[in-house]
Amino acid sequence: MTSSESLSQQEIDLLFGGTATAEPRRPTTRPPTEDIQVYDFRRPSRISKDRQRTLEAMYGRLSKSLESWLVGRVRSHLEVQLLAVEQFTLGEFVLSLTTPCNAYVFEVSGTGGHQGVVDFGRELSFLLIDRLLGGNGPITIPDRALTPLERMVVRIAGDAVLEELVEVWKEHIQLQLEIVRFESVPDLLQIANRDDPVLVANVEVSVEYFRSNVLICLPFAVLEKFFTGSGMRRVAVAPGSPEELAADLEAIEKTVRSAQMELSVRFPTIELALEELLELGPGSILETGIPVGSDLDLLIEGTPRYRVVPGRAGGHLAVQIDERISKGIEESETTSSTEK
Repeated sequence: MTSSESLSQQEIDLLFGGTATAEPRRPTTRPPTEDIQVYDFRRPSRISKDRQRTLEAMYGRLSKSLESWLVGRVRSHLEVQLLAVEQFTLGEFVLSLTTPCNAYVFEVSGTGGHQGVVDFGRELSFLLIDRLLGGNGPITIPDRALTPLERMVVRIAGDAVLEELVEVWKEHIQLQLEIVRFESVPDLLQIANRDDPVLVANVEVSVEYFRSNVLICLPFAVLEKFFTGSGMRRVAVAPGSPEELAADLEAIEKTVRSAQMELSVRFPTIELALEELLELGPGSILETGIPVGSDLDLLIEGTPRYRVVPGRAGGHLAVQIDERISKGIEESETTSSTEK
């Protein structure tokens, strides 16, 4: 604008916010927010609102019963509350576990071999070990898997959780649950297909200096009567296209092949008098009476699997697999170690 140009009064009023001739502003209106929910047609939710309220009430009672049990054993003030009861796939549940985990696999009798999982948080596990063995001071929480002795101690709490689980479900489904093994590697929890739906309850245990969780996983296959009863129709899960099934199979195979497993060799058991044991020291030679070249047991994750012969390969100690341990021998040894 040049110096010779001048503004009219109307233009001046508009510049300074005048509203003599300006049109009033209309309030901007936003469209109402739509309630959009994501729905997976391949894995539809089987939990209705009524069933969800029932599940929360059931596992809420389980949490309070578990709180009473823990208070009497750990001799500390603590609170137990239910955080959520949700539907997941087994693959999602496994991915949610820490490594190493403290998972006890239990079998549901009379259901064709279906299994579930109870996982204890690391902090709660070492608190139980300390208190159940007589400790009363501050606890240390090492970053490692539980030893066989520690597993047997924490299993006491696992059996208590299963008892409460049977109690809260008895009005709907009669369950018979028994712990069959322990796993510290989540990828080895092959209790079902990775896409199979499972019901997971997340229970939080709060102590004065930490919080820890107890996860209770039950397969939907043993709960069909609960979810399909009272007029509820059964929802079938689509198996997926051949390409999707092939991709899932390839992913599972890749996961299995990359899994790491602990191998160990166990020598035959020998009997030794206490007097001889007390005389042992550095440099002592122990006569076992076992012939050189005798078969040894090769253990995979603590379970005897093969008979092997010791030897050397390329200047290193090695073993050669001789035969696979039969199912009968494996079951008997597992039973005897559990009884011990």
